[in-house]
Amino acid sequence: MKAPVISGHEFWGVVCELGEGAAEYHNVKMGDRVVAEQIVPCGRCHYCRTGHHWMCEVHDVYGFQKEVADGGMAEYMRLSARAIIHKIPETVSFEDAAVIEPLSCSIHAVNRGDIQFSDVVVIAGAGPLGLFMVQAAKLKTPKCLVVIDMADDRLELSKQFGADVVINPSREDSVKIVKEMTGGYGCDVYIEATGHPSGVTAGLQMIRKLGRFVEFSVFGHETTVDWSIIGEEKHLDMRGAHLSGYCYPVAIDLLNRGLCTSKGVVTHSYKLSEWDEALKVAQSMESIKVLLKP
Repeated sequence: MKAPVISGHEFWGVVCELGEGAAEYHNVKMGDRVVAEQIVPCGRCHYCRTGHHWMCEVHDVYGFQKEVADGGMAEYMRLSARAIIHKIPETVSFEDAAVIEPLSCSIHAVNRGDIQFSDVVVIAGAGPLGLFMVQAAKLKTPKCLVVIDMADDRLELSKQFGADVVINPSREDSVKIVKEMTGGYGCDVYIEATGHPSGVTAGLQMIRKLGRFVEFSVFGHETTVDWSIIGEEKHLDMRGAHLSGYCYPVAIDLLNRGLCTSKGVVTHSYKLSEWDEALKVAQSMESIKVLLKP
């Protein structure tokens, strides 16, 4: 972050003022409910010009760069002329609208797994993003959907969202279980959303040869692995997943149709003036997802 800056890259709002030409350019009007994608693409770099705006080389992101992208934890927010803006139907709830960004990122990660009907899919990590991945992956109707997490309450929620098998690695051998349920081969798709090095090493052990490994997490520590597993031993497809791709319209549609939901994921809500308490709760295991309501 380039401080000082207003935080918040997961937000939505109501249009209350329009600059000259903004209504026509963004196809919005006063009173519209809107969300802007978290990245403000430059429109000029190689990635923007080749249709990959979420990988923009400049990489201005709301809540990280003050001059162009102050974030959403405020009563008002100014959207850049370069913003990519989407309308939100009135039928989408406040809480669902607030999770469009993380759901979009989760859908993008699931899409990177290229899930097929016959696949055994493992999602490691049932935090907010992982729980949205469970919902999105279930809509792909894989043969079996497995979720791994250390928190039993989140595993229970995963089952409600469609997980067929849940594993708590603090009590169970996740690699052994996945190998046994796949005839010794391992899972077809492994999506890493734990942010912990063990999520990577376990995944490399439990994924089958020619499997698809999707790395989504941001890590606080370096991860060391035996790279020969990736090439010589298993010939894996290693796929990164960053931001949301073209998934904002998909996320809005799935929420509007009730196929994905914030219910159960959003556990707490605070007034904007209660931001200090909200952040403390958000950093604890008391909560899954916390909202600020200006």
